[in-house]
Amino acid sequence: MERLCGPKLPFWVANQTLHTDSPDLPECFQLSVLSWLPCVYLWLACPLYLFYLQRNNKGYIMMSVLNRVKTVFGLVLWIVCWTDLFGTFHELQQGDSKPPIYFVTPLVVGMTMLLALFLIQFERLRGVQSSGILFIFWFLSVLCAIVPFRSKILQAKYQSEISDKLRFTTFYFYFSLIVAELILSCFNEKPPLFSNIDTDPNPCPQSTAGFLSTMTFWWFTSMAIKGYKNPLEAKDLWSLNKRDSSEVVVPKLLREWEVEQAKVHSAVDQSTQAHFSKPPPAGESNHVGGESSPEEVEVLLSKQKDPKKPSFLRSLIKAFGPYFLIGSAFKLLQDLITFVNPQLLKLLISFTKQKGAPAWWGYALAFLMFFAAFLQTLILHQHFQYCFVTGMRLRTSIIGAIYRKSLIITNAAKRTSTVGEIVNLMSVDAQRFMDLTTFLNMLWSAPLQIILALYFLWQNLGPSVLAGVAVMILLIPLNAAIAVRTRAYQVEQMQYKDARIKLMNEILNGIKVLKLYAWENSFKEKVLEIRQKELNVLRKTAYLGALSTMAWTSAPFLVALTTFAVYVTVDKNNILDAEKAFVSLSLFNILRFPLNMLPQVISSIIQASVSLKRIQDFLSHDELDPESVDRTHTATDSSVTVVNGKFTWAKQDPPALHNINLMVPQGSLLAVVGHVGCGKSSLVSALLGEMEKMEGDISIQGSVAYVPQQAWIQNATLRDNILFGKAYNEHKYRCCLDACALTQDLEVLPGGDLTEIGEKGINLSGGQRQRVSLARALYNEADVYLLDDPLSAVDAHVAKHIFDQVIGPEGALQGKTRILVTHGISFLPQVDNIVVMVEGRVSEMGSYQELLKQNGAFAEFLRNYSLEDIIEEDEATEALIDEEENFPDDALSNHTDMVDNEPVVNEAKRQFIRQISIISGDLENPKSRSVRKRLCSERKHAESDSEKKLPKVEKLIQAETAETGRVKSKVFWEYAKAVGPLLSLFICFLYGCQSAASIGANVWLSQWTNDAAQNMTQENVSMRVGVYAALGMAQGLLVMVSSFTLAMGNIGAARKLHYALLDNKFHTPQSFFDTTPIGRVINRFSKDIYVIDEALPSTVLMFLGTFFSSLSTMIVIVASTPIFAVVIAPLAFIYIFVQRFYVATSRQLKRLESVSRSPIYSHFSETVTGASVIRAYCRHDAFVLMSDMKVDDNQKSYYPGIVSNRWLGVRIEFIGNCIVLFAALFAVIGKDKLNPGLVGLSVSYALLVTMSLNWMVRMTSDLESNIVAVERVKEYSETKTEAPWEVEDKKPSPDWPSQGNVEFSDYSVRYREGLELVLKNLTLSVKGGEKIGIVGRTGAGKSSMTLCLFRLLEAAGGEITIDGVKISEIGLHDLRSKLTIIPQEPVLFSGSLRMNLDPFERYSDVEVWKALELSHLNKFVSNQPAKLELECSEGGENLSVGQRQLVCLARALLRKTRILILDEATAAIDLETDDLIQSTIRTQFEDCTVFTIAHRLNTIMDYTRVLVLDKGQIAEFDTPTNLLFQRGIFYGMAKDAGLAQ
Repeated sequence: MERLCGPKLPFWVANQTLHTDSPDLPECFQLSVLSWLPCVYLWLACPLYLFYLQRNNKGYIMMSVLNRVKTVFGLVLWIVCWTDLFGTFHELQQGDSKPPIYFVTPLVVGMTMLLALFLIQFERLRGVQSSGILFIFWFLSVLCAIVPFRSKILQAKYQSEISDKLRFTTFYFYFSLIVAELILSCFNEKPPLFSNIDTDPNPCPQSTAGFLSTMTFWWFTSMAIKGYKNPLEAKDLWSLNKRDSSEVVVPKLLREWEVEQAKVHSAVDQSTQAHFSKPPPAGESNHVGGESSPEEVEVLLSKQKDPKKPSFLRSLIKAFGPYFLIGSAFKLLQDLITFVNPQLLKLLISFTKQKGAPAWWGYALAFLMFFAAFLQTLILHQHFQYCFVTGMRLRTSIIGAIYRKSLIITNAAKRTSTVGEIVNLMSVDAQRFMDLTTFLNMLWSAPLQIILALYFLWQNLGPSVLAGVAVMILLIPLNAAIAVRTRAYQVEQMQYKDARIKLMNEILNGIKVLKLYAWENSFKEKVLEIRQKELNVLRKTAYLGALSTMAWTSAPFLVALTTFAVYVTVDKNNILDAEKAFVSLSLFNILRFPLNMLPQVISSIIQASVSLKRIQDFLSHDELDPESVDRTHTATDSSVTVVNGKFTWAKQDPPALHNINLMVPQGSLLAVVGHVGCGKSSLVSALLGEMEKMEGDISIQGSVAYVPQQAWIQNATLRDNILFGKAYNEHKYRCCLDACALTQDLEVLPGGDLTEIGEKGINLSGGQRQRVSLARALYNEADVYLLDDPLSAVDAHVAKHIFDQVIGPEGALQGKTRILVTHGISFLPQVDNIVVMVEGRVSEMGSYQELLKQNGAFAEFLRNYSLEDIIEEDEATEALIDEEENFPDDALSNHTDMVDNEPVVNEAKRQFIRQISIISGDLENPKSRSVRKRLCSERKHAESDSEKKLPKVEKLIQAETAETGRVKSKVFWEYAKAVGPLLSLFICFLYGCQSAASIGANVWLSQWTNDAAQNMTQENVSMRVGVYAALGMAQGLLVMVSSFTLAMGNIGAARKLHYALLDNKFHTPQSFFDTTPIGRVINRFSKDIYVIDEALPSTVLMFLGTFFSSLSTMIVIVASTPIFAVVIAPLAFIYIFVQRFYVATSRQLKRLESVSRSPIYSHFSETVTGASVIRAYCRHDAFVLMSDMKVDDNQKSYYPGIVSNRWLGVRIEFIGNCIVLFAALFAVIGKDKLNPGLVGLSVSYALLVTMSLNWMVRMTSDLESNIVAVERVKEYSETKTEAPWEVEDKKPSPDWPSQGNVEFSDYSVRYREGLELVLKNLTLSVKGGEKIGIVGRTGAGKSSMTLCLFRLLEAAGGEITIDGVKISEIGLHDLRSKLTIIPQEPVLFSGSLRMNLDPFERYSDVEVWKALELSHLNKFVSNQPAKLELECSEGGENLSVGQRQLVCLARALLRKTRILILDEATAAIDLETDDLIQSTIRTQFEDCTVFTIAHRLNTIMDYTRVLVLDKGQIAEFDTPTNLLFQRGIFYGMAKDAGLAQ
């Protein structure tokens, strides 16, 4: 510096600077260091920044006034600097030579100003609206110029005249200009031209926010205010930034993933070429015996190492790594700044010890502490922002990739992962990645922090630190052990939880059956038993939790204790003074965080790696070959050709179809018939390209429309379901509706064709669903129609109408090529060609006449079913059971191998459907669904008149309301009541004691350190250590006791709340379940109970912990510097203000986020079920787009949620930093009265407070969002209940009803309040032992009659009397247990067969076997190894439908009551089962009163009387023969069925 400044200007003068009361820096220092600092910064930052701008071009910004002013000021600055330079040259000519520094500095500064000028313009061309780089530069320049600013004024004051007038003036010019530039750089430029800000209705202000606004998240404030004024709604959310949206993020990942896959494929190709290049000719084979045997070849091949899998991780890193690294850079900075404050604390304490030190030192230290902490806050939150946004993008891209993949995976691949698993990939695994990104940096940051902290501690205390570190290291295995045990318990608890939810799911799905059989109690016991186990595990987890909380709170204390004790005892000369003690404490506090985080990070990395592997496997599955069906082939006149096709469902399975040869001429109608399971549906799938083609060729000319056997209905309006993405054309649309016989149904639906259809078509009957599916195909005007049994689910006369209007030779589709799979033999004479399939091959083909002549399989098929059976079979109105194809044809003749034989495919599909239903809100498997569906369809009929008057579209299922506004204090009180009011108070008291102990220990420490000053160190070392240890131990113990008591209270509350909910749900009337999607009820049992079990207790724990620690900080600071109390009020005010804003906004954002999350998954599960339909209609891209929109909608509410946390963090930590500032300031002011121990105590407490304050707000918010679960559970445990199960004083006699007389007198009923009557004023009486058939059109009220007998519907007027007892007066269980029903849909529960027949174990094994024998099941059951203990899977999936129907018959035979109600099954069950049931009923129940709801008239032709219902009234009631004579409704129906001439 001598050479630069010359001998006259010294670089540093200690007396001038440090040791005076008015310090000043020497001129040389000012000219060199202070002037160069900003310049060095700008030149270093520039290259990187220019590279960044080169890459990111946002379009240019027009020249604005702001920009012009900045530029002009920059130019003037350059001129000012160089004026200095020329002045120096001028002086040189005058002979007054200056030191070189006067040339160098103006030159450097001038050049830098030119660079800044260039940057201002370059940024404008690149579309930067507000520049951080330049802001920091101007800020530094102003900061560095303040010193010369002051010293020049001081010089002028002390000297009579100003010596250097030129530099004096230029400097003040320079100063005012840089201040102006600093102020101008706070303002924003206009957005770039053509940016999407102009087009976006609600753009995110972040994209236009300035640098300051970005650093402090000021741009979010507008939303916080909006959210505070009134609850946020979806429309208030900002659009997603383009760079975070699916359309940018997903392709980015997929590109990298394709690169990875391509790499692997090319590697595999090379290796395979190497291996299979040339087989050795037979003669020269190097094996003895010429040709190598196949086994040997296999061995040779397997030696090849497993093909390398494409790495999903690498593609993630390539796609999102660079952005994440910016966040990591911030983290590194923050880690380094963290350690500045303990050093400053050390200086502050030593300052309070020195008596004569200048006061400005103290103030400087206080402000430096504040500034360091503030900088740390800003940097930390930038780091978090980058991490969270990366996490968000990861989630978006993973969901997008999985969705796209799931549309094109093969059936074999689908089999390996059920829908539930795939949805888990989307929800759980993608979520794990998102959570991991926030902590990932801890992997390198934690070790770094630990090393730095230890280095500083070593400097402070020397080797004694090792004792403290040893304690920390010893605590790690303890924590790890606790974590491992907790993990094991969690797994166990998850199993119980899954079992409980699965059981609840079944119970709610079969709730109607439970009510009909009066079986609720038995199932309630089962649920409570599982729940008890679950709570026991929770209790064990709570013990562990209390231990780990203790370890976590006492760790810093134990470490400090051992370190200090060792330090003091090792050497007599070691004196523990305030500096050493409190600096070490604050360093130990820094250590605490990384040490605790490391195990967590490692475990979440392990979890994420499992997830990674699962996602990678899924994305590597085989895809359907789009080329397997040739769509281009145009030569022939036949539009569908298959040449020796051989197809299989999965490569490793035996082929499902072999040597198929088909030629379907253009415009002809081909019927495919055959027994159940002969491969009819498989043939259709093969034509669609859904099966693996092993050999042969398929070609289809033109577009395809496909009607699957299980109609696939989206959750959208009826019209959308039919249009399926095509434009709406009124005339064409009406024609389609007429042809498919949907016009009548529309009149019945509340909103016509704009009625919203529930998930999986829940509010349509099976027939309606099938017809909608057909209308969709018809509207889509394709060239080739593949119809997979579309007539199975509709009534006979409707089937005839549809065949004539749509499919048949005269129908709307004439001239198109149609392939019709059918069971209905009555239409066969009208088709052009018939293909008869037998066991996966085509056995015969030809026209109806030709096949009859051949007298082969077809003729036998016809003979098997006499004509009337066939007609009835068509009358089946229920949806076919899913993929019924896969049952062996006559399910009952070969029971033995039934279960093993069932193809795996079926199981997988089932799994699939079941999984789907679990996630989609409405958990119905295809079987049990129709119970509700029929109710719905009938309710629709009932509503029709009243609804017609209301033009507004009414939704069947009311939207679930997201709560808005503050959580009422009542809910907190409800929860406290559930915990126990006294216990709640006691818990708070314990927490208070624990804080007191901790304060005590630290106050004692500060007393101890004051010993050093009075030199009475040695005498009482042991006492000091002893008391310190005792206080600390007491604190640890109290922590443990309090957290344990809290956990016990929480578990008690969880038990009470769950019990109330369960009890209420069993007592809830059926109408509730008809109008509430089951998913919603299940949600209460799963999500909300989970929150009450697990999330809520930990939130309460954290809340109390942070609350009391913040409180104790305040107490300590106020105690040591009472004047601090003045500051508390304004700070508390700001705190509460920010907190209210934040909580209101973030709570609503959380709600919006969770509401928008489920549509992603339900849309996904819907897509997976309908994948084949979507592919057939080529709607693949449209669905991908829909999914992306749903994900973006979800992220739209998630993103402000993240930012709200950052916004809060910056503000709350600012308050915390203010506390540090004031604590330090007041310590400096009162330093004469304070001892160093107290200063150390209060400032080190203040340094801790930021964390607690921040967490406290978060916890308040979490507490409010989690307590909502209590509210939701309460809401469902207080719904209206049905009549009591048993009425003591009205109990009927045990043998009631002895005769079985049933009388309806003037009886009316409606489904729910405010709906039309379904049955109007029925009066009839039935003698004991009569057999009554009930018939009528759909919606005439047939099923309602049975529901009335069981009081599932309560009377709106009139009475039903059974054997003289009015049924409305007795308890429901008393009534229901005395009636027997064989319901339409056989519902089985998972459990043993025995439990399904007799859940209360009232009957002996002998009786059970007898019932099985009568119901023709004994052969099947006795062939099972488990006999009666045969496990039924969920919904009885492992029995065929026929067998399930027989199980229901066996139940009826066991109960054998005087009154039997038979709701005839309408699904296409095989006729054999039906005959079995009918004959058993005729023999076994001949002395009982039987009511049969008939769909097939021949079953009731020999009944005593037939009741014909029409629109809820009795139309005819007489013997069948009389009714046929009367030629009324019954006669018409019989004629349709071919039973009357």
